[in-house]
Amino acid sequence: MRIRAALVETPGGPFTLHEAELEEPRADEILVRTTAAGICHTDLAMRQVWPPGRLPMVFGHEGTGIVEAVGDAVTALVPGDTVCLTYRSCRACEQCSAGEPAYCEHSALLNAAGTRPDGSTPLSRTDGTPVHGSFFGQSAFASHCLTTESNTVKVPEDLPAALVAPLGCSVQTGVGTVRTVLRPAAGTTLAVFGAGSVGLSAVMAAVAADCPVVAVEPLAARRALAKELGATAVIDPAGDEVVPALRDLTGGGPHCAIDTTGRPAVVSQAVQALRRRGTLALVGIGTAEFDTLPVLTKGLTIRGVTEGDAVPAVAVPELIGLYRQGRLPLEKLVTEFRFADIEAAAEAALTGRVVKPVLTMD
Repeated sequence: MRIRAALVETPGGPFTLHEAELEEPRADEILVRTTAAGICHTDLAMRQVWPPGRLPMVFGHEGTGIVEAVGDAVTALVPGDTVCLTYRSCRACEQCSAGEPAYCEHSALLNAAGTRPDGSTPLSRTDGTPVHGSFFGQSAFASHCLTTESNTVKVPEDLPAALVAPLGCSVQTGVGTVRTVLRPAAGTTLAVFGAGSVGLSAVMAAVAADCPVVAVEPLAARRALAKELGATAVIDPAGDEVVPALRDLTGGGPHCAIDTTGRPAVVSQAVQALRRRGTLALVGIGTAEFDTLPVLTKGLTIRGVTEGDAVPAVAVPELIGLYRQGRLPLEKLVTEFRFADIEAAAEAALTGRVVKPVLTMD
């Protein structure tokens, strides 16, 4: 079928809209008409380093839309269902069988190969030239995409599409890191390094759990938004001594910290600031180097986190419940852009002008 898709055609190149062809769904696939798609920093980072041999490529992994058709083996969804799209898992490996699909042993093949697991691609240019896709089992920067049951969650049809889209990655990552990984008791102090969409989602989750939370963020607008969302305090790392300030604000150091930046200097600050027996959750992608001595002498726990340890079929409905209760005001994070303005939306994300750009389809 003829669709419209945002292609990246050169390493680090822009998103450009083109007509493309999308195959009909196979037995285990679901055809979704995309209504909105969030832009995540993973999309922006991956287009910079994506191998030339797997270009052109369609990214996008925070999609939402309407099911238009399903393959014969699909049983959980039917045409007309409103869905939230998320990461794909195999549902059969040791980690998936243990209820930890975020750590699926086949995650790279299913989410970041640029093809289906068998090496084929359902996308092509109108002249038949192959186009790579299946990013996170979806490639949602398109008017339509193919998904599977493992990464497609039915949601209520009355929710605004622009608020549903980020649930499948950034929001479930931030909220899940607090609620599923750290599980702080009320009164536990948290520090969140980086107040982007993941960090601010973590702030909202901490507030919902009655935990004092301090946001460390260089951009003034984002510090102000963190305060508006309920952060107890904010720190400007450009003007404040972060470690002493955190220790002072939390009565000796936070019990838990979340790093969304992946930057070695920031991770080191978190390690230095944490109180004894504290826990650091690493969410940001980067090369983190830090002094191990305080980790040892303070008995710190350092935990890597993927997708907030979320089981999407469970996590997405929980997030919707928090939103309906007013404890997850997603509208404060989202700025809508037309699909045609995808490159402008990407630039707004890179410069920090907006927290979560969401593309809305015509």
